[in-house]
Amino acid sequence: TSEQIEHLHRRFKQLSHDQLTIRKENFDSIPDLEFNPIRGKIVRAFFDKRNLRQESDGLADEINFEDFLTIMSYFRPIEMNMDEEQLDRFRKEKLKFLFHMYDSDHDGKITLQEYRNVVEELLSGNPHLEKESARSIADGAMMEAASICVGKMGPDQVYEGITFEDFLKMWQGIDIETKMHVRFLNVDTIAHCY
Repeated sequence: TSEQIEHLHRRFKQLSHDQLTIRKENFDSIPDLEFNPIRGKIVRAFFDKRNLRQESDGLADEINFEDFLTIMSYFRPIEMNMDEEQLDRFRKEKLKFLFHMYDSDHDGKITLQEYRNVVEELLSGNPHLEKESARSIADGAMMEAASICVGKMGPDQVYEGITFEDFLKMWQGIDIETKMHVRFLNVDTIAHCY
């Protein structure tokens, strides 16, 4: 709505310090991100050209307000009047954004190493969990992904990584539509950007 766009424009201006674009360092002023263990991946996702719906690959140096709206659109909550086709497209867009966060080398697959990196980052705040334990968790999750996506594998078969189609299978039945959203209309949230 126009009201939501106005709220986002105020937030954008606060983040950019009234400039026409935002750079990665502008996200340093968001307190809610400061202690997030995957903060770097979240910020990077805002500059990922795949998420900006650009034809090229890689990262943008800066984003304008239109780009900011594109990224924030991935986090909007579902609308009650959406039909099944719209809901399916909406869900796939959200999952594509999430997939891109994991697929850091932009090759269209989440490899075991990429998955390990994310798990290690997520668990980095736990002082009681060693790096080897985090790796074991990632390895187990990757084996689970292989069993869901490929089925029973032969002893000589290697699971190359999670494709987007595999990712969709893994998230089937999980309510990503309501879990992956930002309450960007909350005025208190806007005040935190100073």
